[in-house]
Amino acid sequence: MGFKIAVAGATGNVGREMLNILEERGFPADEIVPLASRRSVGTEVSYGDKTLKVKALESYDFSDTDICLMSAGGSVAKEYSPKIGQQGCVVIDNSSAWRYDQDVPLIVPEVNPDAVEGFTKKNIIANPNCSTAQLVVALKPLHEAATIKRVVVSTYQSVSGSGKEGMDELFEQTRAVFVADPISNKKFTKRIAFNCIPHIDVFMEDGFTKEEWKMVAETKKMLDPKIKLTATCVRVPVFIGHAEAVNLEFEKPITADEAREILREAPGCQVIDKREDGGYVTPYESAGEDATYISRLREDPTVDNGLALWVVADNLRKGAALNTVQIAELLVARGLIQPKKEAA
Repeated sequence: MGFKIAVAGATGNVGREMLNILEERGFPADEIVPLASRRSVGTEVSYGDKTLKVKALESYDFSDTDICLMSAGGSVAKEYSPKIGQQGCVVIDNSSAWRYDQDVPLIVPEVNPDAVEGFTKKNIIANPNCSTAQLVVALKPLHEAATIKRVVVSTYQSVSGSGKEGMDELFEQTRAVFVADPISNKKFTKRIAFNCIPHIDVFMEDGFTKEEWKMVAETKKMLDPKIKLTATCVRVPVFIGHAEAVNLEFEKPITADEAREILREAPGCQVIDKREDGGYVTPYESAGEDATYISRLREDPTVDNGLALWVVADNLRKGAALNTVQIAELLVARGLIQPKKEAA
């Protein structure tokens, strides 16, 4: 007997990717139910070779559903996740709504799988921010080996991180440049075509943006509260795939060669690091891939025990949909959840 899985926000970029990944990875589901707002009812989405019709999240009864993969935005997750959890359905939420709640585990399966057992307090599990997810996959094995003291990270984040509207705006503005049409900014604060914008999410009182704050708070929650981290998050004119330039300072000595070998053996990591033209991974190449890619590994001579590296991943997959499905797989593998139909 398999599980009954609901995907909330099934018509969005990440929701559709969740459906693809559930089918790709052969998740043990007997039934998949795509959900969205009332205005999307009847919209068709693909699941493998099947076509499924979207139902309304607002009126859906979760009492016989085992897991809800939630990608419907923060305000919707804040309102509906507790109601869904109270019906005995585990919510794995992709928004920022529950990440900082002490009673909700924030999980990257390669990093802190044991923390998943805390889900029973609210029947909610949080998925981290896309930029944090790929970062901590690379940091975890290095932290275990030499203890990270400080992280300085600059991100180069694709427009798909801001949803379909961001992708559409990049496409429309790029086209407008070539045909000499006027360019308008709707989703972004400045033109994104052939440009970079050092501003993701809202500004906070200390001058950092909320995206930058998320990376700090989430890394501390998942990896180690003692790690010091500072981030600069930048939106770049790339459709899919986030990249990060990362500088690390360790308590113990660690060479680039040692780090390379550690990362080669680490779950979820793929090291592509040849010191030659093209011997590294770019966001374009990461699109559609599950791995977190690490390139440009080198020692940083400006600090004791320092390393610099380049981290790239598909933000719609490892940064969102894939990680959510991996959390569901973790629940099943550890026997933390049983199909309700079987129990009945």
